[in-house]
Amino acid sequence: MKIYRVKQMVKGLLPFYLLALLPLAVSCDDMFTPADENTRQEDAMYEESEYAHGLLMYGYSRLPYITTTTTDIATDDAVTNLKNSSYLNMATGTWASDNNPMTQWDNCKDGIQYVNKFLTIAEKVKWAPSAASKQQMFIDRLKGEAFGLRALFYYYLLQAHGGYADDGVLYGVPLLTTPEDGSSDFNQPRATFADCVKQCFADCDSAMFLLPTDYNDISTEAEIPEKYRALGANASGYSLVFGDKAKNLMSGRIAEAIKAQVALLAASPAFRDQSGITSAEAATLCANVLKRIGGMEGFDVTGNVWYKNKSKLEPSASEMPEILWREDRQKNASQERENFPPTLYGSGRTNPSQNLVDAFPMRNGFPISDSRSGYNAKDPYANRDLRLADNILYNGTMFRQSEIITGTYPKVNKSGIAEYDDNINYGSSSTRTGYYLKKLLREDVSPLSSSLIEQYHIYPRIRYTEIFLAYAEAANDAWGPKVDGGGVGFTAYDVIKAIRTRAGLGKDEYGRDLPEGDVYLEECASDQTKMTNLIRNERRLELCFENKRFWDLRRWLLPLNETVKGMKIDRDDDTGELFYTIIDVEERKYDNAYQCYGPIPKGEVLKWSNLLQNKGWQ
Repeated sequence: MKIYRVKQMVKGLLPFYLLALLPLAVSCDDMFTPADENTRQEDAMYEESEYAHGLLMYGYSRLPYITTTTTDIATDDAVTNLKNSSYLNMATGTWASDNNPMTQWDNCKDGIQYVNKFLTIAEKVKWAPSAASKQQMFIDRLKGEAFGLRALFYYYLLQAHGGYADDGVLYGVPLLTTPEDGSSDFNQPRATFADCVKQCFADCDSAMFLLPTDYNDISTEAEIPEKYRALGANASGYSLVFGDKAKNLMSGRIAEAIKAQVALLAASPAFRDQSGITSAEAATLCANVLKRIGGMEGFDVTGNVWYKNKSKLEPSASEMPEILWREDRQKNASQERENFPPTLYGSGRTNPSQNLVDAFPMRNGFPISDSRSGYNAKDPYANRDLRLADNILYNGTMFRQSEIITGTYPKVNKSGIAEYDDNINYGSSSTRTGYYLKKLLREDVSPLSSSLIEQYHIYPRIRYTEIFLAYAEAANDAWGPKVDGGGVGFTAYDVIKAIRTRAGLGKDEYGRDLPEGDVYLEECASDQTKMTNLIRNERRLELCFENKRFWDLRRWLLPLNETVKGMKIDRDDDTGELFYTIIDVEERKYDNAYQCYGPIPKGEVLKWSNLLQNKGWQ
């Protein structure tokens, strides 16, 4: 190992008082350009903590979260009008082990290498040599962060690359808990999926043991854990290490949520047979996270539209009760520039599908396919679930004080000029499905360079709604809709009722509560299979455009190759009557026989004889 100059700062991942610690870091020989003037060796890190901490920050730089709507265009929820999109190409037949936009192999393995190396030196570094209490607190916190990060990297590797090989064994990835170097044997076999899950759990447990649940300043010595008080810690020293300035780093709460996510993945239909994890265990781990916010008492009644809460998006705002872990606030117009309709100077890249639009129920709670729903195919957006209008721009929507016309007829602007730019298939920035994205976008942004207005955005890494839905899924599978098998005080039914109530379901066309309530929910609550389907649909709606759908379809073993549909709307210019026609937009060419499990990169399989490929992949 040598010391190398870091080429870019890792921003938004650590408290400001540690930013100065990043000018140099340690890396493997093939990752960064050597700084000729710097020949110091690894032991320099023991005396100069900035080098060692920079190594951990390289681990943070590999966080696998996507901060824009990206992978949904490879699912039945959306398409893109960007013709050279790697996700479009993947979904239409080019997905291969040597052409995999969904791979996590290199990124997460790099992250694991960094944190493994950090863990070998963490206790040797002089973090605060003049104070034994601060030294130990820094060791504990930084090691805890590293364990939590390693669990996260393995979770994403399992999600992307776990699967059955030809020998019938469910494998994960090679388990590496020590750093590799020039003397290492790189020809490592894949560990079983179950063993990878055990390692994730162990790392999460280590993180939870070493880290506080949350980072907060304290004012009295009584708030200091006894193990640090015994070393002479005071309130200011504890706050320096575990206080507000460390917020948004890996914490005990985050590690607990990652453990719950791993459990849900392992208990899912695609993995449960050999994962060693049951739905009851997954439900319990999800409930552990939710109990910290008081269970259903902590359910955020405005959590589904956090991105519209402008006051909470500002840097001076307090944390949102809906968001467990998030990216740093960013002031930009990038999402709007990509996804606004062309008449609002956007590229209209993400086009929601008719498939997704049809998944939103009517306001009374019934699916549109149910004869009791009151759905009118000649007026398809009337009396629908309010989440439809929150998430999707459909024909006739008013957005930024402008009517969005996605049909085949023009909109006449204020100058009396006919505009066709937002029409379906009109131009390279126009929608292919008859819909544009609305979720995550701010109406007070102007992406036009000559009158640019940027605003703050937050992208969540983990939302509490996701954990509530995970609990509902696992609890229903383990015990049924209305059974509190874990004794946590709420059931799958309770969660879905809260989510649907928040969405305004069980109401008439005027928004008044129906005397009979949410009848469809009650019907599903008496049938475990119906409840499973309802929970999956609620997850689809609540988490749409947050890069969840692709992974959900695969872990549920549901078809990936559903043809994506759109809505073509014609107008009779004499009468003004609109005619709605559902059209096929994009045929998906996934192979459901094996592509529910992602591939091991072909180059890795060719290099290492012990690395088995997942069944069906070449």
